[in-house]
Amino acid sequence: MRHVHVVPYNEEWLQAFQQEKARLEAVFGSLLVDVHHIGSTSIPAMAAKPIIDLLPVVHDITEVDQYTTQMAAIGYEGRGELGLPGRRFFRKGGDERTHHVHVYEAGHEDIARHLAFRDYLRSHQEEARTYAELKQQLAAQFPHDIEQYMDGKDDWIKTTEQIALRWYQQQS
Repeated sequence: MRHVHVVPYNEEWLQAFQQEKARLEAVFGSLLVDVHHIGSTSIPAMAAKPIIDLLPVVHDITEVDQYTTQMAAIGYEGRGELGLPGRRFFRKGGDERTHHVHVYEAGHEDIARHLAFRDYLRSHQEEARTYAELKQQLAAQFPHDIEQYMDGKDDWIKTTEQIALRWYQQQS
């Protein structure tokens, strides 16, 4: 089992995202529509596991499978859909992961879900603080059990995602 390590926000996470975004742009080229920074490292002042989550949006998800070798060349292991239809998932860093890449085709509903959650927490500091405290509590409670840590966040995330999606749609 991987160790659960939640750390205070690090200003360098934004730079790490920008560097990795440039690498993904070089790999995917014209297939790419955009690359978003998602997850807790994208939320200022948020405590997080120090893993940069990126969400590349592509024109055609089926073409992403042709880039597995190029992704491996920049350190990524391709994991296919990994339980989420319409997504391609890559991870970097082995057991000491540094990056997760969640690729979706333009228009996929999960894009809005991820962006709504991120933007909602960026705009609602009290909810972001509550989430950070929950993550820190779970990491202390389950330091060697990533599954229990993830399960402990699940209800809070699902509830907040629904609130965030309604909020996000009102912003548009």
